[in-house]
Amino acid sequence: MRTETIFEVQRLFPQIYLACHVDHVRAASTSWSLSSHDASILAHLDRENAISPRALAAHLSVAASTLSGAIARLSRLGYLASEPSPSDKRKRDLRLTARGAKAIAFTSVLDESRVRELLSLLNPQERVTALHGLELLARQRVK
Repeated sequence: MRTETIFEVQRLFPQIYLACHVDHVRAASTSWSLSSHDASILAHLDRENAISPRALAAHLSVAASTLSGAIARLSRLGYLASEPSPSDKRKRDLRLTARGAKAIAFTSVLDESRVRELLSLLNPQERVTALHGLELLARQRVK
């Protein structure tokens, strides 16, 4: 891979972040009851594609036992669904719920109106292309 490609990701991501970032309070005391750690967990979940607690813990570099309490709490708040895996009923699958998606949106470090304004500067095909590129990068797992 070319060094220029790596540099462009390093250069462009902060520009997007700074264009849409707002000062915020993300604490368990907010109406969404999310800490930064909770928000990080939710940001790694998907509404369609499930992930196991073990895989999530490994990706976040935390012990499964540490993650267990947070998963139980986020499940009680209705932010994630923890269901038996269809392939092995002894294992669990985690998915983001609609309420969890709202919690992410309302507690994001990226301001909704700024993101909307930035995306509105693109034509519909450019938006699709930009989102596809972000999705491709986001779903990769670096070990």
